[in-house]
Amino acid sequence: MTDAQDLDIPTEPLPASVLTGFLGSGKTTLLRHLLSHPEMDETAVVINEFGEIGLDHHLVAEATEDMVLMNAGCLCCTIRGDLVETLRSLYRRRITREIPPFRRLVIETTGLADPAPILQTLMSDPLLVERFRLDGVITTVDAANGEVTLDAQIESVKQAAMADRLLLTKCDLVDQDRIDALTQRLAQLNPAAPILQVENGKTEPSSLFGCGLYDPASKSLDVQRWLKAEAYEHDEGHGHEHHHDVNRHDERVRSFCVTYDVPLDWDRLNAWVDMLITLYGQQILRIKGILCIAGEEKPLVIHAVQHVFHPPVELPSWPDDDHRSRIVFIVRDLPESLFQETIRSFNEE
Repeated sequence: MTDAQDLDIPTEPLPASVLTGFLGSGKTTLLRHLLSHPEMDETAVVINEFGEIGLDHHLVAEATEDMVLMNAGCLCCTIRGDLVETLRSLYRRRITREIPPFRRLVIETTGLADPAPILQTLMSDPLLVERFRLDGVITTVDAANGEVTLDAQIESVKQAAMADRLLLTKCDLVDQDRIDALTQRLAQLNPAAPILQVENGKTEPSSLFGCGLYDPASKSLDVQRWLKAEAYEHDEGHGHEHHHDVNRHDERVRSFCVTYDVPLDWDRLNAWVDMLITLYGQQILRIKGILCIAGEEKPLVIHAVQHVFHPPVELPSWPDDDHRSRIVFIVRDLPESLFQETIRSFNEE
């Protein structure tokens, strides 16, 4: 039995990032280059592959004790239960010094994965919540095939809509007009996520990680990068119209920001969010918000994925002079008016 004094227990939950993207979009190439960067030395990787025989771990690098391959199924469904046990085991081996003391976790999903159940698992399993915090979702999009994939595969739409960072790969294979068209489409699908172009998977880790609502290391809010409320505002006279092909899947997925100018009552806000999640949880892909709560000087951050509401986090201070409550929703087949009207009915006398 390991002596308690020999345990290396982190003082804060370790940041966990989900790397997703449709088949062939360059996830493994990106991961291979990331792991060669000095900043990634203390990173544990969980790789999921679809099928009986796994290959990606050989393509990334030589498998080490802190690289875990999960195969024989899709991470988000068939072996979802194994994800919990794998992460628990990985953490246990870390604190008992059986493997190097990693400081970050990256989960690479299969290209067919719906990211929502993975995020739910990270946010809802009691033991995982104590040990890991969801840092963000990084999604690769193939510039050469991205438009066609978004048209044909709902999974790719959800992967892009739920991202905190969108990475355009294979830009060297297409002309600038196609890159611009895809960039515009992704920006309309997910206005808050920065869109970065990467060449042969090469990018700086600092541009991808630290996506989370709160970074304990720096005690600062990454609000400028993940919550761009102005990106959701519609120019007067343009309404909510988007000039897309109506057959595109992402016409069903929308992003918008609900703002509230006066401090919110916490109990009423809880009742409102509970109602939304109970009635429309499957259609609410993600919720992120920074809130001004009545009687509180410091802002509160909320984060939810479908039916799972992450415990709120109080921030040390407001990131800027704008103290309005701002809540970003990414939804499927739900009108923005539903959220605008119900928040008023729940919070106004």
